[in-house]
Amino acid sequence: MARVRTTRNPLVAAAIVLAVAAAGAAGWGGWSHYDAAHDDAAAYAEARDDALAAGEQAVQNMNTLDHAQLEKGLDSWEDSTTGDLHRQLVDGRDAFVEQIRTARTVSTAEVLSGAVTELDDRAGKAGVMVALRVTVTAPEGEPAVKESRMLGQLTRTSQGWKLSALGQAPVGNTAG
Repeated sequence: MARVRTTRNPLVAAAIVLAVAAAGAAGWGGWSHYDAAHDDAAAYAEARDDALAAGEQAVQNMNTLDHAQLEKGLDSWEDSTTGDLHRQLVDGRDAFVEQIRTARTVSTAEVLSGAVTELDDRAGKAGVMVALRVTVTAPEGEPAVKESRMLGQLTRTSQGWKLSALGQAPVGNTAG
């Protein structure tokens, strides 16, 4: 009777084990990537980040204006807005131009921080709170620096998120 040899080459056995482990890791990685790409939470997070970036930029735009480049600044305001806020800016533009030309001020805003306060991605509505440092320079005297918090409502348009309302956030203790 012939004897069957049962010993194997250890290198072949190690290669098989490594190949099976690599195939398992590749399969798991592929599934994880697919799952993450089709996760509603990832899409929601992306919409939130887009709304925040647009909101911060729009609030900064609305608090920045140079009398020497007035038309460019007011165009930026109008490009950042939609709805009733946009209509108010367009309707009041001529009167505002006169006020700023008379005052000859320059205001610049710096975003300190921002947060999305609400997001309804399906309805295309979002709310943001943005903390700003605004510097207003008049023709004479020292620049005035003020920090403030603004609350904005955003509406998603075909051009992206735009401000549809903007106001000052309450400051201080509002508890009874």
